[in-house]
Amino acid sequence: MKFSFSLSKLSVFFILVIPFLIIHSVSSLNLTNEYINHKCLFNQGKYRSGSKYEENLNRAFNVMRDNTYAETGFTDTDIGTSPDSVTIVSQCRGDTYGSKCHTCLDVAVAGLRKRCPWNKGRIIWYDQCFIYITTTGVEVPYRTDYKNMFSIHNHNNVRGDVKLFTNRAMDFFSELTLKAEKHVYDGFGLIYYAAGEKKLGKNKLYAMVQCLGLTLDCTSCLTVSVKKLFENGNIKQGARIWV
Repeated sequence: MKFSFSLSKLSVFFILVIPFLIIHSVSSLNLTNEYINHKCLFNQGKYRSGSKYEENLNRAFNVMRDNTYAETGFTDTDIGTSPDSVTIVSQCRGDTYGSKCHTCLDVAVAGLRKRCPWNKGRIIWYDQCFIYITTTGVEVPYRTDYKNMFSIHNHNNVRGDVKLFTNRAMDFFSELTLKAEKHVYDGFGLIYYAAGEKKLGKNKLYAMVQCLGLTLDCTSCLTVSVKKLFENGNIKQGARIWV
């Protein structure tokens, strides 16, 4: 079948990550660690320098960094008791392991201290990792919180047969969602991640999907996120969505 839409040489989509961005090569996806977004959770209050909460927070940061499994890039750390308890959840991207994961988390911690300096609850997203801090604890397995969903789109529209492009892209995401299967390491770490390329006529579509470790229903989250990317007729050549 002939494809009549117009794209750059390589288009990219991500979910949890869902990328769908335009880049020059797949390898360039992992060369940067740009800041994406943050959210200060004001309803969880603030803490003071030298407080018991700050002590627990610093301990949690150290545990998080020491316990970031190279296979999964995922941690869930709880320190202290209420009202000074700290829970940190962190996740590195599925193609970011070992020292790259640690480096991203170090950058993210510094970013949190700068952007939400005294907030007890806060979230920050970078290209290769994210950190979520809360005083309320986290139920395991994790339920997806769609109120934190946000997306970034390329400015260029797909030209030509937009409906055909959308159908092909959504089919590709369905394939990747099936591949984002669960793996277990040492009875603990779970990873939900898949990435790939697909030729669309003379062009290539690159896509990546990932869910947080210990997610309750990764398939449902990815399905909702994909639909969100293509919910209006103004289809872009690239996009990312985070939940």
